[in-house]
Amino acid sequence: MDDLPPLPALITSLISDTEPESARKFAVFKLQHALGDPAYAERFRAAQGLLPLRHVVLTAVGNTQAYALGSLDALLELDVGWEAVDAEVIRKAVELAAGHPLINIVRNALLLLVLVVGRPLRHGGGREDGSAGEGMGFQALKPALELYPTFLESLVQRLSASDHMLCANALQLVNALMRDAVLHSGEHEWPRFIKRLQDLGVIGGVGMLMRGDAAADLQTPLAAAILEFQGLTKLLLRKWREVRVNVELPEHKRALKTIHLLSRPEPYHAPARASEHSESGGGAKGSRQHHPEKWRRLGFETESPAWEFDDTGYLGIMDLVDFARRNPDLYHKTLLEQAVLPPALRCPLARASLSVTLILYEHFEIDDDATLLERPDAAPYIHSAGNPEKIYRPLLLQWGRLHTAALTTLLRLWKVSGAQVDADFFKLEELVRIIVERIVGSATRRTEIAGVELALRNVGLEAARLWQMQGLDEVYEDAWGPLLGEVRDALKRESMAFMKEQRVRCLLAGAWFYAEPSASAELSGGDGRQWRYVCLSHNRKYLHHGLFASRGASDAAPPDVADLHEKLNLDAVTSVDSNVSAADPVPAPQDPASLYSSTHRNPSGPTKALSRLSTTSSVTTLRTHTRNSSTHPAPPSHHPPTTSQITILGLDPYASNDMNSSTSEAPLLTLHPPNPTLASEWLDGLLMLLHQQPITASTTQLVEMLVDWGLRLRMLNLRWEDVEWEALEARVKGEEVGGREVPGREGIEGEEFWYGVGGV
Repeated sequence: MDDLPPLPALITSLISDTEPESARKFAVFKLQHALGDPAYAERFRAAQGLLPLRHVVLTAVGNTQAYALGSLDALLELDVGWEAVDAEVIRKAVELAAGHPLINIVRNALLLLVLVVGRPLRHGGGREDGSAGEGMGFQALKPALELYPTFLESLVQRLSASDHMLCANALQLVNALMRDAVLHSGEHEWPRFIKRLQDLGVIGGVGMLMRGDAAADLQTPLAAAILEFQGLTKLLLRKWREVRVNVELPEHKRALKTIHLLSRPEPYHAPARASEHSESGGGAKGSRQHHPEKWRRLGFETESPAWEFDDTGYLGIMDLVDFARRNPDLYHKTLLEQAVLPPALRCPLARASLSVTLILYEHFEIDDDATLLERPDAAPYIHSAGNPEKIYRPLLLQWGRLHTAALTTLLRLWKVSGAQVDADFFKLEELVRIIVERIVGSATRRTEIAGVELALRNVGLEAARLWQMQGLDEVYEDAWGPLLGEVRDALKRESMAFMKEQRVRCLLAGAWFYAEPSASAELSGGDGRQWRYVCLSHNRKYLHHGLFASRGASDAAPPDVADLHEKLNLDAVTSVDSNVSAADPVPAPQDPASLYSSTHRNPSGPTKALSRLSTTSSVTTLRTHTRNSSTHPAPPSHHPPTTSQITILGLDPYASNDMNSSTSEAPLLTLHPPNPTLASEWLDGLLMLLHQQPITASTTQLVEMLVDWGLRLRMLNLRWEDVEWEALEARVKGEEVGGREVPGREGIEGEEFWYGVGGV
């Protein structure tokens, strides 16, 4: 501001006709930036500079006019200089914004109109009836808009301009007009104005801006304008919901009539009474009246449908009319299909449409953000931080198509599932709620509505039920997370103890393994194959084993312990080495009864008490080796026909008594399981005997299955009515809870009586 001339000279140059145009352009250019200082703006106003500035706005051209508009905008943003804004200035701004080719002039003209329209909100202005006063808000633009009827069309077209600031100013003006119309216009005026903007394509223009790269930065004016429009859309939806349906109003009556006529009702003639038939000589065919189920055939519960819109308001009737207009053939075909079904199997179309409206209303959280935009200080509706992919909701702008797609999904699932009205309507409604949450909720700002419609059209009943179960788990986890965590840990310990006992019983039962071929058998001309039988002693301290030339029949009795001449002391075992990988696909039994499949020869039967597994161990950590062709080549034909190998390592009893004898490790016994199931049982059984964790997939799957089943059984005892935390905790942990008293038979005559047990 140091290079600015004194205010009297500057003001004189604004209106002087003797000075060159370049001097006035330079003066107003400097003035535009200087007026950002409130002190300088007040001095400019005190020096009577408003009228000269207004003169430049009305008479100048080119960049001089753009700088003059920018200077006036700077004053108005400081709430200074409103006396210079009259009908002539507003008309000039509308004229420039409607068709001037220079972008900088159009930008400043649009910003001027934004400030004019938004003034009632900032000042809390307006009349007592809620309408804006003359010269304020949208009312100030009405005379100029009558002179330029194409202004709104050009304004919407500005949303697709390449200049981002121009797009932002145009969208800010759209927002200001919408907000002022909703908050200060009559209940019949603002819907018509909003409808006009939508017909001009404002939804498509804002949708393109949402998906564009320029909207990624949430700190820009364009992002603020987009988010404000998104919030205003919620405000409109809430306003439409708050409008009560009244069949006496022409517009509401017309909407209900549209729903009825698009159903293509057949002419109905009431049957003539017998007396009338006799008096007319049989010539009367009945008088034409309304069908007794005129509205119930459309899916309403009664013949007075107005009250059924209490929850959705006029928004519900708008969505139903929109569905019927978008899909007249589907609407008519659905009603015909439902008419031939028994009443219990018919899908109430109107009721389903209202349910979908409420589902979308709750999904987009309409009430949360719509309330903010009614406050004057909430105009800059900005999320300064967050993920743009989730903050922008372009699907909200496609409310009608989204409602149609969700309603079509509900009708399709109803037909596939064979649902009934009384028993299954709320279940299907909940399924659609979950589907909308999963598909629409996972959409980003770049997701096209066509892709969402396709996903809703292809989702099946099984997928929806799967999502429902997953959501139920999340709900229970949120409600009782800490308690379920404790129960899960306890069940994990019990399951591990149970699996340890089961695997050890497999070792107690004994099993046949392939053995290394003997040299004498190979020299005698045989194939050299031998079998080794191994079993755990009853005191669980020794592994008894012996070599046999043949395995014998499958139903033959296993060898007796007395016939096993070799034994291995488990105290000498330090680790187990195996090429059985933890990720090997080992078949896991699907039924708990099969856990005892390997213990059929154990006379002691299943264990009655589950021991607690110790997770600490002083022995050497298990070493596993992944099988591959380089480290484990295929064995020759005379070797055991299996790739699984379990090597039990321990202290070598034949080692010398030197200093390192206590730490030397040697293979004590090598086992070749004939199948993966036996390999899993014996490998994990040996590990658990050494107080180590099991590693095979089969044992891990069984433990997880036991934990999951146990947790679900505990959850069956939970009820949402259990608000007393002590009783809730007891139920989750499987403890006994005092039940309700069963009523007696005193005072009841006869034997036929019953009582209900609630909450079960």
